[in-house]
Amino acid sequence: MNALNIGFIGLGLIGGSIARALRASMPDLWITVYDIDENTLIRAKSDGIASQAVSVIDASFSACDYIFLCAPVSCNTENLTALKQFLSPSCILTDVGSVKSGIHERIETLGLDGQFIGGHPMAGSERYGYANSKARLLENAYYILTPTGKTRPDQLQAYQDLVTSMGAIPLVLDAKQHDYVTAAVSHIPHIIASSLVHLVRESDSEEGTMKMIAAGGFKDITRIASSSPDMWQQICLTNTDNIIHLLDHYIEGLSDIRDKLCGQDARILYDFFNNARMYRDSFIEASSGPIKKSYSITIDIADETGALASIATMLALNNISIKNIGIAHNRELEEGALRIEFYEEKDIATASQILQSRGYIIYAKK
Repeated sequence: MNALNIGFIGLGLIGGSIARALRASMPDLWITVYDIDENTLIRAKSDGIASQAVSVIDASFSACDYIFLCAPVSCNTENLTALKQFLSPSCILTDVGSVKSGIHERIETLGLDGQFIGGHPMAGSERYGYANSKARLLENAYYILTPTGKTRPDQLQAYQDLVTSMGAIPLVLDAKQHDYVTAAVSHIPHIIASSLVHLVRESDSEEGTMKMIAAGGFKDITRIASSSPDMWQQICLTNTDNIIHLLDHYIEGLSDIRDKLCGQDARILYDFFNNARMYRDSFIEASSGPIKKSYSITIDIADETGALASIATMLALNNISIKNIGIAHNRELEEGALRIEFYEEKDIATASQILQSRGYIIYAKK
């Protein structure tokens, strides 16, 4: 069996992570990459990810078995128009966008719905760009596939197998259903996170007291506000109806809890928080999702010179990479004075074991 030939139109965080995951599982894969950023092309070649890097969309893509549209959504129309003349009839065309209805409509207009299957890997990061891509970003993440009315069962099965080879979990949904679901679990949370940041910025004193003590829970629930503003602008402009519908429902919920607060009914308030707690605790844990999970622990340390450096050195000597480290001045919602965030989930257990053997008290973040 010949090695697969796969093309990428754009190679940012998601495209780069898909390419890395495929390269890791199929070393003989031929990968052709197009991107407007010359540095990205150079790096993809030097990393051994791209077999071929091109600065224009041309016949280099004519032999592809799959082509991933990974450029910003606003570029899809232009890229599809350029790509159509070079597409092999047997090539499966796909995308990685967070909104599916628009690309499906465009594909149907171009008469390409017989060889298109929408795709959305439910994985992400507050960081963006090819430089931050990694194969493990997709591990155990749901990868939603949205076939068209003309997608053949064998085409869909082949794509599901390809997704599985990346380490992701394929899930088939209708395009409209996908857009409604992701508006609730991904798009609305990003709007809320950004709104909370604006609330603190606009309500803070001149001395910046709120900003100074904001930590723990506040930083966790607003972390995603650091995501790409360009990407979220496009998502809001392309999934507007679903977002507005759910945002109206959320605003009604906020108004309702405001009334309950005014009523000072202890039982109602308890039920509000308890029902949310029980439903939240029923969620399936996964290493990836539309809102990237953070892997962190907090540690009780003595307030003395060299305490932080000693821990950092200890972990480095055991080949554990630290993504972020800092003192938790606000400990209202977490225990431990030192918070350490890791790149990978497995490092939590290893780091905890090493530090506990040295007498440190560890609090793993749930």
